[in-house]
Amino acid sequence: MFFRLLLAVLLSLVSIAARAQIAPPPVAARAWLLLDTASAQLIAAHNPNDRMEPASLTKLMTAYLTFAALKAKTLALTQVVPVSERAWRAGGSRMFIEPNRPVTVEELIHGMIVQSGNDACVALAEAIAGSEDVFAQMMNREAQRLGMKNTHFTNASGLPDPKHYSSAYDLSLLAAAIIRDFPEQYRYYSVREYRYNNVTQQNRNRLLWLDPHVDGVKTGYTENAGYCLIASAKRGERRLLSVVLGAASESVRAQEAQKLLNFGFQFYDSVRLYARGQTVSALPVWKGGESTVKAGLAAALSVTVPKGMAEKLKAELVSMQPLIAPISAGQRVGTVRVMLEGKPIGEYPAVALQNVAIAGFFGRAWDTVRLWFK
Repeated sequence: MFFRLLLAVLLSLVSIAARAQIAPPPVAARAWLLLDTASAQLIAAHNPNDRMEPASLTKLMTAYLTFAALKAKTLALTQVVPVSERAWRAGGSRMFIEPNRPVTVEELIHGMIVQSGNDACVALAEAIAGSEDVFAQMMNREAQRLGMKNTHFTNASGLPDPKHYSSAYDLSLLAAAIIRDFPEQYRYYSVREYRYNNVTQQNRNRLLWLDPHVDGVKTGYTENAGYCLIASAKRGERRLLSVVLGAASESVRAQEAQKLLNFGFQFYDSVRLYARGQTVSALPVWKGGESTVKAGLAAALSVTVPKGMAEKLKAELVSMQPLIAPISAGQRVGTVRVMLEGKPIGEYPAVALQNVAIAGFFGRAWDTVRLWFK
């Protein structure tokens, strides 16, 4: 239910930077975007839905499923994982696990996130699903659930494959989901270096050293993908997320990602309009034991606007008429329409915050007559 409502919100929005005519800085990348995680709004974007090779950004999905397994207690941090020959022989970046050397799930998480180890990804995939191929099917099911419409995975690490692709927007959804759904595990993305098997490797996210507000998330590189980076920064209560795909070098991807974050923090504010479950208004109900139903939102509602524009925001609740009892809590009953300077900038599903039972015979009969003349 939550993801259906979230998708309805996302589909109703357009780039607020274009609306407010605040031009973003030039960004040297094939695709990029800047997302406010509180409002789920794109502040600015270029080619956000283009299908591209995600390289090691793929590991975000492997991490998401690993964290989900930990939450479901089908996996434990201290659990020792056998290292198969396939995991040991994984090409590309590695954490250097070995078949006869015990390795725990938490060590593999560090190896996957900090060292970007492809071998760690294969070992985790096999521990969770039995094989990397079955794990890839799980990755695709989760991508579909999260609304990643331009994504398909064939492996757990991001090794190149014609059928392995994603987009800047889809990857922003995934990164935001990790931050939202697994706040305790998200801390792994701020670790700057990790030592395993007598090999110390540094996190490739340079912004962890350059910007104290940046606390994640992941880098990627292949020859076709170019240099990629998803970076997230939190200043005060605000969190922004930038995605840069297809940059020319490691330094350029860091520079462009930070440029986007600085732009968002400097020129935009996130405004909380309603808390989750807060009553927006009471709507009239026909044939019910009560004459009205409290209506609100299933998730907190924030919007991102140019600085200084918060006072020009207005919201109204438009009812789905007529509302006829019985009504169940969580049932869609209307739309919250948000306007900036009188112009609509987003529409959000409103739900009933309470149950309304059906009225007795005479109450129903009276409302039936009233509806004839409505």
